[in-house]
Amino acid sequence: MTQSTPMPTDRLENPTSAALQSYSTEELTQALVERLSITNSDWHKLKGNRKARAKEQAATALMLLLKDQPEAALERLQQATGWLDGSISAPPCPTHGHHRAK
Repeated sequence: MTQSTPMPTDRLENPTSAALQSYSTEELTQALVERLSITNSDWHKLKGNRKARAKEQAATALMLLLKDQPEAALERLQQATGWLDGSISAPPCPTHGHHRAK
């Protein structure tokens, strides 16, 4: 008798899914927010990347929704939509164009 290999969608048999079961939904969402957040070192490279910005905003919206902050979540979802449909764009870098006083 041969054993069948579990399908990746089988949550009970998938080792990755089993490992993730030990984390709360909030912990998983926070990890997603951290993974998708644009860091200061990547700001110039990704500030105009519409998909990256939409992912960042959508993940944050999910976190806010889980924290029972629907108004803030809606604002982030609207920003994500704006990035995807092109109705918003990146603001200028706050450090550019400013000269220090001597």
